[in-house]
Amino acid sequence: MQTKLSIRSKKLKTEILIKKDYISKFIKIIAKKNEKVFCFLDSKININLKSNEQKNIKIIIIRCGEKIKTLEKYKVLSEKLIKNNVNRKSAIIAIGGGSLGDLVGFVASTVLRGLDFFLIPTTLLSQVDSSIGGKNGVNTLYGKNLLGTFYQPKQVLIDISVLNTLSKKEIKSGYAEIIKHALIKDYSFFCWLEKNTDKLFDLDKSILEKAIYKSIMIKLLYVEKDEKEILSNNDSRAMLNFGHTIGHAIESHYNYKKFNHGEAISIGIITEAKISNYLGLLSSYELERIIKHFKKCRLETFDNILKSKVLIKKIIKDKKNFLNNINFSLIDKIGNSIFYKKLNKEKVFKILKKI
Repeated sequence: MQTKLSIRSKKLKTEILIKKDYISKFIKIIAKKNEKVFCFLDSKININLKSNEQKNIKIIIIRCGEKIKTLEKYKVLSEKLIKNNVNRKSAIIAIGGGSLGDLVGFVASTVLRGLDFFLIPTTLLSQVDSSIGGKNGVNTLYGKNLLGTFYQPKQVLIDISVLNTLSKKEIKSGYAEIIKHALIKDYSFFCWLEKNTDKLFDLDKSILEKAIYKSIMIKLLYVEKDEKEILSNNDSRAMLNFGHTIGHAIESHYNYKKFNHGEAISIGIITEAKISNYLGLLSSYELERIIKHFKKCRLETFDNILKSKVLIKKIIKDKKNFLNNINFSLIDKIGNSIFYKKLNKEKVFKILKKI
């Protein structure tokens, strides 16, 4: 399967490629079209680029993880580009997971007021989520992704061959975002995942390709309608944050150490599904069906911090909040999401204590 998907905004066009064993060729094509190419490469990625390196390609290797998403690291990378005489005929490529893409995208969007940016996500999580939609940024002491830009990459290459190097834990981390897409928009996709999860975890090529393709198409539906997340209705890009209000707060509380992103989001999805049920939106039958699937997949579903007021302090920093309310993306049935704007911090704490 070699598929081209595209997203168009008023200013930019992003081409999304799903291919196999295409990374070296992809970089060579970019190098031929640009005066200089700076490749930011995750140190864990076993891709030999140096043997095929052209004179105008500079490879910058970075030890990655959520800890790199800081203003200090942003400054280091930006000044490295400037030191190496980056110009407006230069291109920036990020080859790694979501954290690297978020950081390098922020760099690319601001150095010289914006350079051509290309993404090669190398984790299932980044392939189905963070590489799509143009969100870039870094974390602060007060929360996740509070500094950043909306800046679309020119192209995103999703090469499924790199997934063979991932651990089962990393595959499950990506699966949390895949199942989220099904829960907010596509009931039939959820049913398909129930039947095919084992094959997906075994990295069956055709199953992986379909899961990635479906996830991307769902995300694009929201990004095309609300690229900069300004709507506050059920078409809002914020719908993609189902599970993330709680998940991001958990990540931030533990300083991104106890859980990886997918694990925190998995807990967030189940918790926000329970909130949906508590508010009378989601039926108990469908809630139990979701929980049963998560337990079958051995995904994370709970952490004790959910019962603590400490978490509320993190939740109120969420970017979706306004008018002193905590705004959630919730579901009223499997395959349909809603923007819920009626909860304050006291009510949220009361609900978390009861569910």
